[in-house]
Order: sequence, then C-alpha cells, then structure tokens
Amino acid sequence: MNKIDILIVDDHPVVIEGLKMMMKEHPIFNIIKNFTSGSEVLHCIKSNKVDIILLDVNLPDINGIELCRKIKKISSDTIVIMFSNRFERNIVMQCIQNGASGYLLKNISIEELIDCIKGAISGNIVFCKETKEIIGKPSESELNIPRLTKREKQILQLLASGKTSINIAEELFLSPLTIDTHRKNLLQKFKAKNSTELITFALQYHLIEK
Repeated sequence: MNKIDILIVDDHPVVIEGLKMMMKEHPIFNIIKNFTSGSEVLHCIKSNKVDIILLDVNLPDINGIELCRKIKKISSDTIVIMFSNRFERNIVMQCIQNGASGYLLKNISIEELIDCIKGAISGNIVFCKETKEIIGKPSESELNIPRLTKREKQILQLLASGKTSINIAEELFLSPLTIDTHRKNLLQKFKAKNSTELITFALQYHLIEK
C-alpha cells in the first residue's frame, strides 16, 4: 500500500502529539500537517495533496461539521474522518450528511484507529465500536419529533426560506392571521422561543430542507 498522507485538525495539542507518536510505528502513514484551528485547513488542501483528514468536531474558530462540508467542496477526493469526544447521535449523523467518511471517538485504540483509516481508504464509511452502538439507538429527541400536518410543513419550509407571514399568506391564498396561528402552533409543538429556534429544531429533525 502506498503511503497515506494525513492531516490532523484538533484544538488540543496533546491529542495531536499523541496521534503523531502512535502513527510513527506505522510507516504507511505520513502526517504532513497538523492544525489546532480550522482557518488554515482550507488553504492547505488547495495546495497540498491530502488523503485523510482527522477532524475534531469542536474547533475554536469554526464548527467541524461545517468545515467538513467545505473541505469536501474544495477536495472531494479527500477523506474526512471525524475524531471527537462528542457522542451525541445527531452530531454523528450530521457529520456523515456533510461528507464525513467516518466518526471515531478519541478513546479508540490505535489498532481500531488504523483499521478504520484503512477501511475509509477502501471506500467504506467507518465507525468505532462505541459509535456503532450510539447510532444504533434512537436519541430521546428523535423519539419525540413533533408530528406536523402537511400545511404546517409547508409553512415551516416557507418560514425557513425567509418569507414573512404576509408573503406566505399571499402565496398560499390564506389570511395573515391564519399563518400567524399556524406559526404559534408550531412554536408550541417544538417548544421554541422564536422562529429562529423553530427553524433550527426543524433542520435538526430533518423536517425541512436547507
């Protein structure tokens, strides 16, 4: 197998150093760069060939999930594997939806890490044992997803697109009062404080499109 060029992005230098030391024992891995923030990563991949990026979810300057999406947009061939302490199921699923090829927890053994990297290189979506257990169980929030009528979904999608109650009323041939009533009902169903929070919850539940 040819050498695998790896870039590490983690805001804890001790994690980076630990990974570098462990991988020195495996000559097929070549750690070409490491960063403690996400700002330099996009610039780096424009001028450097990177096979694998081990990417933390929590970074000081950008959300790792959003950074993953941007990385894949610039370099679709670069494999991104999330490497995190976060174990929420919805976080794992968001990472995969944004182009990640795997999700590993930081307490993973070096043997399992190596196996997962090789699996990702072979084109597989990879998870460590603990992550597999997490994604196999529905989260509490998923078990309590609000049930919406067809009209409520329609109005929610239009709210998410930035339209006002008046705009929506005109488009659906309804009165603004009716739209406001639906909006209040939606806020109650999601237990949201305002429209921004309402839309955020709806996106998390995948009830509307971005």
